[in-house]
Amino acid sequence: MGVPLRQQLTVGSYLVRQKLKGVKKYPLVLMLEPLFRCNLACAGCGKIDYPDDILDKRLSFEECMQAVDECNAPMVSIPGGEPLIHKEMPQIVAGIIARRKYVYLCTNALLLKKRIDDYAPSPYLTFSIHLDGMQDRHDASVCQEGVFERAVEAITLALAKGFRVTVNCTLFQGENAQEVADFLDYAMDLGVEGVTIAPGFSYERAPQQDVFIKGKDVKDLFRGIFKIGKNRKWKLNHSSLYLDFLAGNQNYECTPWGNPTRNVFGWQKPCYLLADEGNAATFQELLESTPWEKYGNSNNPKCASCMAHCGYEATAVEDMLKNPLKAFLRSIQGPKTEGDMVPEPAPQNPVEKPLPTLSGIPIRVEMAD
Repeated sequence: MGVPLRQQLTVGSYLVRQKLKGVKKYPLVLMLEPLFRCNLACAGCGKIDYPDDILDKRLSFEECMQAVDECNAPMVSIPGGEPLIHKEMPQIVAGIIARRKYVYLCTNALLLKKRIDDYAPSPYLTFSIHLDGMQDRHDASVCQEGVFERAVEAITLALAKGFRVTVNCTLFQGENAQEVADFLDYAMDLGVEGVTIAPGFSYERAPQQDVFIKGKDVKDLFRGIFKIGKNRKWKLNHSSLYLDFLAGNQNYECTPWGNPTRNVFGWQKPCYLLADEGNAATFQELLESTPWEKYGNSNNPKCASCMAHCGYEATAVEDMLKNPLKAFLRSIQGPKTEGDMVPEPAPQNPVEKPLPTLSGIPIRVEMAD
């Protein structure tokens, strides 16, 4: 596992406190999205298809700190857009660290070499660097040549300076298991702390809709990856049951309130991935006014193909708390790669089948492109 013990203990104690207080819906990771502007135009991105007046908006340092305090999650993920474009990002990161929150700064790394001296190594700061595979695959994914080489150079530099570094990998159409396994071997050789890996979410705003992998194809791909990886020492920043879910062995609904999103529009309903469902003015309003029962892969067509960790890690850890022996066996044996897969969830009446109540959230941070 790629998460340091200190962070595991901090987050674990947070989970225990929420359970003791009887809190039913609480955040673990704040998705703080201070801008949508990016210096890349990736084929599968649903965050950059806005007019310039929206792309030019920024959350201020004060607004970011208000969101961190209001939400009070122990971890903060800063995606985008490209966060390093934001002129106040060093102050924002420093403010989060001063509050003893763990911050994952998600970046394509094109600006990291230039900006790295704006930051100081800290156990509370991790650079989460976007790599969607080896050079040809990654550069095709981000629609620009040379990005992989610059990202690897930035990873090497950040590690040499003593920073925590992880890799965030999103899988798209055309992947094969051996190719992904070779990439995970390469990431381990680089010396990163861990890898977050998941299939891309089919954003309605994405410029190319034919790049997404869905349904049984996702599960077949991950079964192939995990079969190759049985005896390899990959550090994947996921719970054992979430990985088993990716391999088609668990039938889960998402728990989206575990990763609430604050962006330039407000608090986004219901999650980081669906951008056209409305916004709330405060975190409490988000919790109280979002019709959570209308979302999930059996309740909403927009959610049908989603297997993203920002929704399903929370569910997997809920299952782990209810079935610790099953989770322990999966952690020892790895995901099941043979036999029947669980059936696809059947559509349900949202009123008759609400989303599960979250009483546990993963202690590993969750990233999204």
